[in-house]
Amino acid sequence: MDIRLTALHWVYLAFIVFILAILVRRRDTTLICVAGIFTLGLIATETLNGAVSGIFNSFIYATKELLGTIFIISIIVAMSRVLIITGINETMVRPLTRFLRTPAQAFWGIGFIMLVASLFFWPSPGVALIGAVLLPVAGRVGLPALGAAMAMNLFGHGIALSGDYIIQGAPKLTADAAGLPVSLVMEASVPLVIVMGAVTTVIAYWMMRRDQKKGTWRDGLVGKGGGGGLPAEALSGVIRSGAMLPTGLKRVVAVIIGLLFVADVGAMFAFKLQGGDATALIGGTAVLILIGVTMLAHRNRGLEETTSYLIEGFQFGFRVFGPVIPIAAFFYLGDAGFTAMFGEQALQGSNGIVNDLGVALANTVPMNGAVAAATLTATGAITGLDGSGFSGISLVGSIAHMFSLSVGGNATLTALGQVAAIWVGGGTLIPWALIPAAAICGVSPFELARRNLKPVLIGLVVTTVVAMFLI
Repeated sequence: MDIRLTALHWVYLAFIVFILAILVRRRDTTLICVAGIFTLGLIATETLNGAVSGIFNSFIYATKELLGTIFIISIIVAMSRVLIITGINETMVRPLTRFLRTPAQAFWGIGFIMLVASLFFWPSPGVALIGAVLLPVAGRVGLPALGAAMAMNLFGHGIALSGDYIIQGAPKLTADAAGLPVSLVMEASVPLVIVMGAVTTVIAYWMMRRDQKKGTWRDGLVGKGGGGGLPAEALSGVIRSGAMLPTGLKRVVAVIIGLLFVADVGAMFAFKLQGGDATALIGGTAVLILIGVTMLAHRNRGLEETTSYLIEGFQFGFRVFGPVIPIAAFFYLGDAGFTAMFGEQALQGSNGIVNDLGVALANTVPMNGAVAAATLTATGAITGLDGSGFSGISLVGSIAHMFSLSVGGNATLTALGQVAAIWVGGGTLIPWALIPAAAICGVSPFELARRNLKPVLIGLVVTTVVAMFLI
C-alpha cells in the first residue's frame, strides 16, 4: 500500500521528536504542543484564523475526550477527603493492622493494602486514606518510614496505577490513541503489570533488607513535618480535629462502603461493564457515599460541606489534568481529532496522520518485535520524565499503533508503553511526583526516588523482554 506523505505528516513527526527532546531535558511541553497545533492548523486551513481557532477547538476536543477521567478522579478525591476528615478511613483499615507483626509482613501488607486502595481510590488519595493508620504500625514492628514509603509507592503509583483496572483512566488514554478497545489494552497489560510489579517489589525489598543487614541503610527522614508535608502523626491530628462520627456509626458506615464497592465489582462482572460504563458506576457510588457521609458528619452544614468537598475534588482533578489537556490535544490530531478540527479536505485519501506514518514506516524501515518493544519502553520512560505519567501515554499509544502496522502486537505494545510511562512518571522515579508518599511518611522524595531507581529499571528491562515474546 503506497502512502503519500505530505507536509502535515512531516511537521507532525517533527513535533513529536521535538516533544521527546524537550521531555528528556525535563522541561514542560505545553508550549511546544500549542505551537504544533497552530502549525498544523496553519498548513491545513491556510488561514491564520483557522490556525488560531484550532488551538482552542483542539483543547475543547481533548477535554471532551478526557472529561470522564477527570470527573471520576475528582469525585474519588472528594470522597476520600470526607472519609479522612470523619476518621472512617481509619476504621476501614484498622482490622488489617493485626496482621502486620514483622517488618516483612508490614512491607508486603502495606503494599497489598495500598494496591487494593489505589485501584479504587487512585494512589494519591489512597496514601492519605491508609498512611495515617499503617505508618505508626509499621514503625512499631521495625519497618522504617522509608520502607513503608517504598511499599506504598511501588504498589500504589506503580502496580495499581500502571494497570488502573477499576477507574480505567490510563488504559482509556492509551487505547484511544492506539485505536483499540479499552478492554483489549487492559487484557494485554495483565502479564506485563504482574511481571513488572513482581520483579520491582521483590528486588526493592531484597535491597532494603540487604542494606539494613550491612548497616548502609539510610532512613531518608527530613524532620518532623516531612519537609512541609503531612506525616502520619500530623495527619492523625487533623483527622481528630475534623467532623468525627461515633465509633459504632463509623464501623457501620465503613462496612456499608466496603459492601457498596464490592457490589460495584460484582456488577461489572455480571453486566460486563467496562470503560465508561464501569467508571460511571464507581463515580456514581462515590458521589452517593460522599453525600451520605457528609450529611451524617456535618448535619446542618451538610448541604454546604458537600459542595466544599466537591470543589476540593475538582480543584485536584483539573490541577492534575491541566498540563495533560494541551498535550493530549496535539496527539489527538494524529487520528480522528484532525478531521474534527480542520475538516477532511486537508487529508483526502488518508487514514489519519499516525496511520499514514505507520504504513510508511512499515514499508521503509526494517522492524521486528524486539526493536518495537524496546522502543515503546524507552518512549514511555522518556515521556514520564516530566513527572506526569499521563501526559505522554497518548504518545506511546500512537507510536504503538504505528509499529503494530509493521510487526503486529498493537495491544501488547500499547500496554508496554503505558506501563513504562506510568512507572517512571506516575510517581516511582521522578522526585516531584513522589511527594504524596514521601510527605505522608516524612521522608525525602529524592531519597525515595534513589531507592526505587534500580528496582524499577531492572523491572522495565525484564518486562520488555517478556513483551518481546508476547508480540
